[in-house]
Amino acid sequence: MEIANSNVIALTATLLVRLIAGPACDRFGPRWTFAGCLIVGAIPTFLAGTIQTAAGLYTIRFFIGILGGSFVPCQVWTTGFFDKKIVGTANSLTAGLGNAGGGITYFLMPAIYTSLVTNNHLSKNVAWRVSFVVPGIVIVSVALALLLLCQDTPTGKWADRHQAAENNLRQHGLDGAVVEVPGSLTSDMDAKKSGAESPQGEILDEEKKLDNTRGTFGAHEAPLGEQQMLDTARGEVVQKPSFGEAMKVMLSASTFVTAACYFCTFGAELSINSVLGNYYLKNFPKLGLQGSGNWAAMFGLMNVVFRPLGGILSDYVYRRTKTVWAKKIFLHSYSIMMGVFLIIVGVTDSHHRPTLVGLISGGVAFFLEGANGFNYSLVPHVHPHANGIVSGFTGAMGNFGGIIFAIIFRYNGTNYAKTFWIIGVITIAINLAVCWIRPIPKGQIGGR
Repeated sequence: MEIANSNVIALTATLLVRLIAGPACDRFGPRWTFAGCLIVGAIPTFLAGTIQTAAGLYTIRFFIGILGGSFVPCQVWTTGFFDKKIVGTANSLTAGLGNAGGGITYFLMPAIYTSLVTNNHLSKNVAWRVSFVVPGIVIVSVALALLLLCQDTPTGKWADRHQAAENNLRQHGLDGAVVEVPGSLTSDMDAKKSGAESPQGEILDEEKKLDNTRGTFGAHEAPLGEQQMLDTARGEVVQKPSFGEAMKVMLSASTFVTAACYFCTFGAELSINSVLGNYYLKNFPKLGLQGSGNWAAMFGLMNVVFRPLGGILSDYVYRRTKTVWAKKIFLHSYSIMMGVFLIIVGVTDSHHRPTLVGLISGGVAFFLEGANGFNYSLVPHVHPHANGIVSGFTGAMGNFGGIIFAIIFRYNGTNYAKTFWIIGVITIAINLAVCWIRPIPKGQIGGR
């Protein structure tokens, strides 16, 4: 019971952090947000071995849940480096490896524990506590590598992203601010275009002199008109979010689609991961604790293959059709097929191991994890000027789905099969309910 409660607490913490991390990415940049999540989450990881009570377990799981929020800046950061024709592949590869970490943990942590007991002759009580030092060291190392070895964007610092876009516009012969600044600055630029004297002229000339030292945003061959180029740049470059703008983006129908789909797919993945070992042990007692854990790990490890496949296919259909609707149609198709396989698992409740493992690690995993890849291939198209907010809200709803489905599993006790088909029905119903919503808000220029 304590472990089940701690799982819900950890998911809740990750949900909250993802909601915060999204706007933080748009404000401070994904690299710094990413490193911050890792460093803050590493502290409770080091302290995990010190807990003695159920209250301590709940507390430590809550703060370790911060690490789950690092998924959002990871996806936002990757999105910033790749064109929308291949962003699904890039996002799904990074996310797939991240999700596979859950499967690797099934193997790695018991191996570390066993090594400490066998080779270092620690007691079992001490060994499991000491084992948490290893992931803590890895997390800190990765955070330092992000800060010391990486850059914010392809064109340099996060704070200079607007200047890089304006540089590209000037190389097309167009003077314009990517960020509309009310007052004299915008007025002076308009006056300059009309031939009037402007106190900002000297500043604009200096900006042009610096163009050769800055990166270029976008391709020079884009066959667009001047106003369309300016509007597209304003729609694509991430802006600092205000509270009102953030709420408007989160309440958008197009954002709700990605959030609803992720609620079903990633939510199901989280909840299934937490009970799958017990489900296998219930149906196949001869497997034992280690054997059931190993088979359960297969479900998470398939993210290395199935999630990237979803992203690759998403990019392929987008390039062939040149419409975002193609990504959306495949996202719903995969999600509905996932629901079908969940219903099959629940109805059959097979006690034939190859059948049950095949249905879960083959059928369910293929469509569930592929749909996750499709989802974060679609996210960069929805309000690209607020990609962090969309990514954070979508990711948070995935955790919310994990909480809801975990509660359903909990109240159904050991009747795991029943919960499987319930989740399947919910998934199909939600996807049918939102499949008609357009993937990009009407009138939006960016993201196409």
